[in-house]
Amino acid sequence: MPIIKHKQFIQASVIVCFDLARNVDIHTKTTAKTKEKAVGGVTQGLLEKGDTITWEATHFGIKQRLTAKVTHMVKPTVFVDIMVKGAFSSFTHTHQFVEEQGGTLMIDTFEYKAPFGPVGMIADKLFLEKYMTDFIISRARELKKIAENAK
Repeated sequence: MPIIKHKQFIQASVIVCFDLARNVDIHTKTTAKTKEKAVGGVTQGLLEKGDTITWEATHFGIKQRLTAKVTHMVKPTVFVDIMVKGAFSSFTHTHQFVEEQGGTLMIDTFEYKAPFGPVGMIADKLFLEKYMTDFIISRARELKKIAENAK
């Protein structure tokens, strides 16, 4: 199972970063390239433990839906969402927030299993892992911009 880990330092408080990362409206802004929008479950505001959300987005030129559930949350340091329905065989996304001098270290850990068995494993090596890494980094950079400009 591939694991993507990305760290992003943000000059903002842990609470600001934590709330921005679980804000449905902000998620939509940070994923504008893939036209993500919430179409089911919680569709606005802050996600809480136990919430589910269905996202509709365009990846690889294909409109698709993915439903995730927040399974763990310790405010304001960590929350975890898992895919309950969607294109992957499975995924777990852990969002961690560590207070540091001058701001917050946001750590994304994305563990996933590509669909379609051996074909999916080949696709993962050819392009999926890079695509998902770029997606997570792009979103983290957008969150950083929003958090640092909110002062």
